[in-house]
Parts: sequence; structure tokens; C-alpha cells
Amino acid sequence: MTYILLFSTLFIFACGDSSHTDSAPTSGLTKVSLALNWFPEAEHGGFYAAQVHGYYQKRGLEVEILGGGPDAPVIQRVATGSVTFGVTNADDVLNARAQEAPVVALMAPYQVNPRCIMVHANSGIKNIADIKNITLALSQRPAFSHYLRHKYPFEGVTIVPYPGSVVQFLSNANFAQQGYVFSEPFVARQQGGDPHILLVADIGFNPYASVLIATETTIAQRADIAAAMTGATVEGWEHYLRQPEATNRHINQLNSLMSVDILTYGANQSRALVADEVATQHGIGHMSAERWQTLLTQMVEAGLLDDAADYDIETAYTTRFLP
Repeated sequence: MTYILLFSTLFIFACGDSSHTDSAPTSGLTKVSLALNWFPEAEHGGFYAAQVHGYYQKRGLEVEILGGGPDAPVIQRVATGSVTFGVTNADDVLNARAQEAPVVALMAPYQVNPRCIMVHANSGIKNIADIKNITLALSQRPAFSHYLRHKYPFEGVTIVPYPGSVVQFLSNANFAQQGYVFSEPFVARQQGGDPHILLVADIGFNPYASVLIATETTIAQRADIAAAMTGATVEGWEHYLRQPEATNRHINQLNSLMSVDILTYGANQSRALVADEVATQHGIGHMSAERWQTLLTQMVEAGLLDDAADYDIETAYTTRFLP
């Protein structure tokens, strides 16, 4: 089973937004656009830090960051040229390339994917494999959801759509749900809940997250822009992990639902996920062929993609612009 990207419909949407095309403003900076996959949150901290602290400007770029939301068509907008760059996850890159969308990953901030399953601490569930006899809220589309259903029998589990909030979790002791480690668990705990976090990465399904993408054309014809964007974004993430305060205040102004407290928590949680042992050795944003190949194999096993032999994993990402 593969996803349908509906390019014919979204092409009209993407190309109709001419205000977000590239230009060369009078300031001498090259104007580019970056589409986020969700509303501004801590998971985008490094991108905003690069903007707030001038790393993009120092490399000659004026970057317009466009907030996303549920089912934000990031890949479609990048593929059709409506925006220059986008933020998505590695599994979405592979799926898009299977649909012949010419998008390529440039850097991957999150070495450890922040996706989690949130259960009640008193449920006795210590691992994802232990989940049974409860209601579990999962989105239908994401690859991790399909992988979990493929890997585990989930005996006695009723799977329902992800509600987008923690209201049902707080009111139902037999309710578990997906989340990001720096979002739903914090909110649930703040409202008196007892969340216990089970990282999906701990079972081996660990796609790079918040990946910066561009098109093959941008990489081939505007390598200087791709290099500047990648390098400045790496610097932005380094700054955000060191000193997130100013960036968090900026994100809070853009998205008032994200309080400074929750953004501070998100930045603290992100340090271990972004600057892990791999990033410490190779640098923030590092990507490896082994990780991409593992993800491809897992998506094929879960029925999300066809035979792995049909894909050239080396075309899905490039490390040429990383420091």
C-alpha cells in the first residue's frame, strides 16, 4: 500500500501562492521560503534560531518561514516549486520519491525521532510490545502507525483516530495515544495526568525527523543556495540547543498555544534527540546510508512501499552541504 500525493490537485494550490516564490530583494539577500510540517513548535527551534540570530542573513539569505498544520502539503509545495525548502520526516521523503516527487533530504536535526506512545503510568505497560486491552489513538497516515500495526498484534486493542489533544487521555485510564515527547506528555502532566512515555525509536523504527528538503533542481542549479540554507540551519540548531530562550519567545509570539514553559521543556528534551552520540561524532544534521536503508526495508516490510530493490536510496538524501 502506498500513499497518493494528489499532485494534480495540490499543484493548483501550490502554484497559486505566488507570494512565496524566490526573489532578490533590494537588501542584496536572496529571498527563499521554508514550509514547516506543523505549527511552530520546539521541533522547529533550530530553523527559527537561524532566522532570529541572523545565521541565514550572514549566508546571504532572507528566509520566510511558513507555518504548517494537519496534513500540510510540504512535499507537494517543494516539489512544485511553490516554496524553496521544506521540513518533513525521512519516511515521507521515501514515500514521496516512490511517487516520483524529486525531493532530497539535506540535513536531519533529530537523530532520534521524538514520536512516542503515551500510556498511563499505572497501566503497567512498560514497552510498546506490552500494549493490550486498551484504546489506542493513532493517526492513519504516518508510517510509524502502519509499522506498529504490522509489528505487534495489539491484543484486545481498539485503535481509534488521534484526537489532537490529551482530553480523552486525561479522562480515561484505559486510553493511550501517540504524541511527541516534548508536547503531549508535558501538557498531560501539566493538567494532572500520569503519562508514561514509550519512544517508538526504542523498537528500532527511527526515521530522521524535521528533515530539511529541497528539489533535485535546486540542488543541481542553485547549489550555493542549498549550501547556505543547510549550513545556516545547522548553526541555528547548535544555537538553539545552547541558548533557546530568545527563539522560544519568538515561537511563542507566532503560536500562543505553545507557552514559553512548554517550549523550554521541548528544547531540553531535544538536546538528547538532536545532539546524540552520532551527532557528537559527525555533527548536527548528519545522515547515513545505513539509516536510510534500514528505514526503506522497514517501510517495505510494513507494506508502505514496494520491493526495496526498486529504489536507489542514495538519491533520497545528500550530505554534500553538511559541515
